Amino acid sequence: MTTLALCQIPVSVDPEVNLERAVRAIAEAAAGGAKLAIFPEATLTRFGKRIVELAQPLGGPFVTGLAEAAAAHGIAVIAGVFEPNAGRVHNTAVAIDESGEIKAAYRKIHLYNSFGARESDLVAPGDSATVVELAGLRVGLITCYDVRFPELARDLVDQGAELFAVIAAWGSGPMKEDHWITLVRARAIENTMWTAAVGQAPSAESKDGFGVGRSMLVDPLGVVRCDMGPLAGVRTCTVDAAATAEIRATLPCLEHRVLGVKRS
Repeated sequence: MTTLALCQIPVSVDPEVNLERAVRAIAEAAAGGAKLAIFPEATLTRFGKRIVELAQPLGGPFVTGLAEAAAAHGIAVIAGVFEPNAGRVHNTAVAIDESGEIKAAYRKIHLYNSFGARESDLVAPGDSATVVELAGLRVGLITCYDVRFPELARDLVDQGAELFAVIAAWGSGPMKEDHWITLVRARAIENTMWTAAVGQAPSAESKDGFGVGRSMLVDPLGVVRCDMGPLAGVRTCTVDAAATAEIRATLPCLEHRVLGVKRS
């Protein structure tokens, strides 16, 4: 059994404001018994043209501040940041362990060139699916638009993931919230996988339409164990890895795959 925290915070343009919010949320998550705190995509700063200007290397003050808070409270952290990359940025999910060490950096592969947006104008894509061990779990990292691509989730399963961490700054609009809920549950169901999905809380700066909230923990049968709705906050939830084995014994769909190549 692993207790994790969904940290659904509002995100400002100002990285210093966001770091303060994140550090407070890390302390609250640890006080609630969580061993892993998951934050949204773009926790560093809100999406917009200034992400290139405000991007920081992983050794910069934002990630360093998260790492110091993780070590101070003995809790692992996943959060979305922007790294400089030749005039654009990488949209990165950074994974930090309970000692404050950076264990992985997943750079978003699928860029949000949809619904009139063009993320690729500012963001360079990554190219590697990433699984990282945190809080005794092998965690597969998924960022926002990635959740629409089941082949990424299946690759993470084949790498031995035991939990999907989906971080997002999900846009609002017709059917968008329904898509979020459906896609998160679908990735959990088709892979019989615990799935923790964390979005930004709506804020006064949400003129761009990002931040619908609805952070969730979904179990391997698709049951929503926790749904935070639109309100900012920190919610602790429990992942039971033993339940995964029991569910997969009853519903061995991963063993029944015919198409595609499984890793040896």
